[in-house]
Amino acid sequence: MTLQWSAEHQMFRQTVREFVSSEVAPHMEEWEAGGGFPAHDVFKQMGALGFLGLEYDPAFGGQGADHTYTVILGEELARVDTMGVAMATGVQTDMATPSLAQFGSPELKRRYLEPACRGEMVASIAVTEPDAGSDVAAIRTRAVRDGGEYVLSGTKLYITNGVQADWLCLLARTSDEGGYQGMSQLVVPTELAGFSVSRKLSKLGMRSSDTAELVFDEVRVPVGNIIGVEGRGFQQQMAQFQNERMIGAYNSVGAIRDALQRTRAYLQERRAFGHPLAANQYIQFRLAELTARFSMFESYCHRCAEDSVRGEDTSRQTTICKLEAGRLIREVADWCLQFHGGVGYMEETWTARFYRDARLWSIGGGADEVMLRTLARMDGLDAD
Repeated sequence: MTLQWSAEHQMFRQTVREFVSSEVAPHMEEWEAGGGFPAHDVFKQMGALGFLGLEYDPAFGGQGADHTYTVILGEELARVDTMGVAMATGVQTDMATPSLAQFGSPELKRRYLEPACRGEMVASIAVTEPDAGSDVAAIRTRAVRDGGEYVLSGTKLYITNGVQADWLCLLARTSDEGGYQGMSQLVVPTELAGFSVSRKLSKLGMRSSDTAELVFDEVRVPVGNIIGVEGRGFQQQMAQFQNERMIGAYNSVGAIRDALQRTRAYLQERRAFGHPLAANQYIQFRLAELTARFSMFESYCHRCAEDSVRGEDTSRQTTICKLEAGRLIREVADWCLQFHGGVGYMEETWTARFYRDARLWSIGGGADEVMLRTLARMDGLDAD
């Protein structure tokens, strides 16, 4: 089954595509070299166009649209020579705000979700720690109740948008229960005393997106900033991960589609031994195989989106989408670079940056191994 795009869908896709062409692509080299993009400026433009709260309640700054518009936004933002902006935007729309939109109090949504939808505040998701990546149950950051406040202490690592964030959706331990118990999600404004960005991290790829290590030294957070129910933070974060994994998959769909089209055009133009490279049968077959696999991946992601719109549980499909997104984009990036030859290895060519950016998708949002472990458990193959 294939998603049916209406005239409204097509108009929205064109709007996003034009925005990327006019407001992102011209600044790509500058942002990559600087290790970040001006999120407040860019997000304000996105907010004015209605990009940042597509599925959220209009009462809190959202557009009230269905999930198919998120598919379009994710695909189109990734059709540019830097995927860092797409990832940073995904943090704003599908990683830091879903829990707040679903479980937050009206007051909390007015203070933080609404300005995030308008692009007036930059949001970030703070879960990963130095000793707790995919193993979320191992987090140590604590929020101890003291009257009408939580006293927050700990460190968060690899935090996208962390340098520029105005507030964080943070997961911390609010009780002495171990494992998956006793965690809560908090909105933590970065203006609070005791918060600091200890360092901005330098990455292999996604260089147009800032990534940071954050320190919380007895940060006092109002109790009213808790998202949902105290002690249910782990469960809420697991639900939020589903949004994160799907926006990553949609980014991969857009990026892979664009990369294959550009490589196909290059192979038809580039000549070697008196013929276009595309005349080489091995290249034809390899490109055909990658294109076939992409078509299946794209169809599966779109089917998952349709099921989500219908309100079905898509946990298994989402896990498969995330796994295949990371694996396929890495393989496509490798072959696109290979088919471009020496010029593809040069920083001046889009293939080099695509190769570096693509590597993250098998790590962030749950490593491939975690996705496989999750699928095995869904199939009844639980480990001791």
